[in-house]
Amino acid sequence: MSVGTTKPALIEQGHWLTVRDCVRVLVVVHTLTFAQRLREVFELLETDLRIQLVFTVAPHAFGNGVTEFLRSLGITAVPWKEALRAEFDLALAAGSRGVHELRAPVVRISHGAGHIKPLTDVTTLAPGERRAPGMLSRQHLLHEGRLVPSAIVYAHDRDLAELARSCPEALPVAEVVGDPCVDRIMAGRPKRESYRRALGIEDGQRLVVVTSTWGPASTFGRIDSLLPQLLNQLPGDGYRVAMLVHPNVFAGHGVRQVHGWLSCCQSQGIAVVPPEADWQALLIAADWLLGDHGSLAAYGTLTEATMLLTAGPRREVSACSPAALLAAAAPVVSPVYPLGEQLEYAARLRVPGQYDDVAASLSSAPGQFHRRMRAVVYRMLGLGEPARPPLVTAPPPPPPLTRWETSAGSGVAL
Repeated sequence: MSVGTTKPALIEQGHWLTVRDCVRVLVVVHTLTFAQRLREVFELLETDLRIQLVFTVAPHAFGNGVTEFLRSLGITAVPWKEALRAEFDLALAAGSRGVHELRAPVVRISHGAGHIKPLTDVTTLAPGERRAPGMLSRQHLLHEGRLVPSAIVYAHDRDLAELARSCPEALPVAEVVGDPCVDRIMAGRPKRESYRRALGIEDGQRLVVVTSTWGPASTFGRIDSLLPQLLNQLPGDGYRVAMLVHPNVFAGHGVRQVHGWLSCCQSQGIAVVPPEADWQALLIAADWLLGDHGSLAAYGTLTEATMLLTAGPRREVSACSPAALLAAAAPVVSPVYPLGEQLEYAARLRVPGQYDDVAASLSSAPGQFHRRMRAVVYRMLGLGEPARPPLVTAPPPPPPLTRWETSAGSGVAL
């Protein structure tokens, strides 16, 4: 008679596992964006023989593509329902949905460049209550009046001041650790020329990177008005263009549909970067960054790129966020004038230090995220940290832009 298991070995444990007596850390992944941020944390733990990482994919409206992304990293996720029934020593999560059901202390990890978007579901607010951004709001941190996370990590001291107003119950478990994207971009800045060579940027060519968050007020939400400028108003071979579209756009509409809408870009040599790609090297390599109120535009202030923005939704951007600061400092693209002229004008108009306030608002602990984050996790686990500093590496060299040109009607990146 054959012997089979009804659950994954990491759930059943027992005699199925070879390395025993590990503390067990559950990595809860809701979306591709959250997976990319959580990767900065779980990679700090995965070489420690005292720790067993277990991954699960939590239900989310933008969850498409998460399982495939984890599989590309060599990770097989256990089913969400199985993860809820098992006990763990710690859980790491960047989202709030369902984490109150976990049987483990939870570390909540902030994602993105600050906290940009105020709470959208106002039906849960009391009369006169402020619309705090997501991970600073009571709605995202409490469940039935109970604080869910055992630890919450933020990027900036400003976040603690906001938390004191919006959810003071969470202050005792909150701390500032910095931002991993800030640290990696700063580590990669000396490699700008090598990134440009890897992308295939030739001498005399300039790179325009178009970034978009998700939602109707994003760059992609208005792509029908921006595309003619990108396709028809950039002269000759002097410009190369790459589009960085938020993974939620791909997850919400489908990869094939997004590429179908952008299939006209192929003949113009515009590269559409896939949602799972490492985007940091492109920001570092850019000459111009044409963005919106999303995180990537704010991170672009750490680079040499000249910034231009599409008109943004003021009421849907937190007034104290890096995005709001950037909106006050960067010029806005007009549909009336040739795009090439606007790029050149913005470059001439730029002054030293124009975006310094925005860049400083991204992290109160530049260069320290991995050290501080590791200290939080090991403290929660009751383990001593490894006797070596965590390694902060620069972003890897990107593939050539030609690899990311879309094939009309194929729905895939070449």
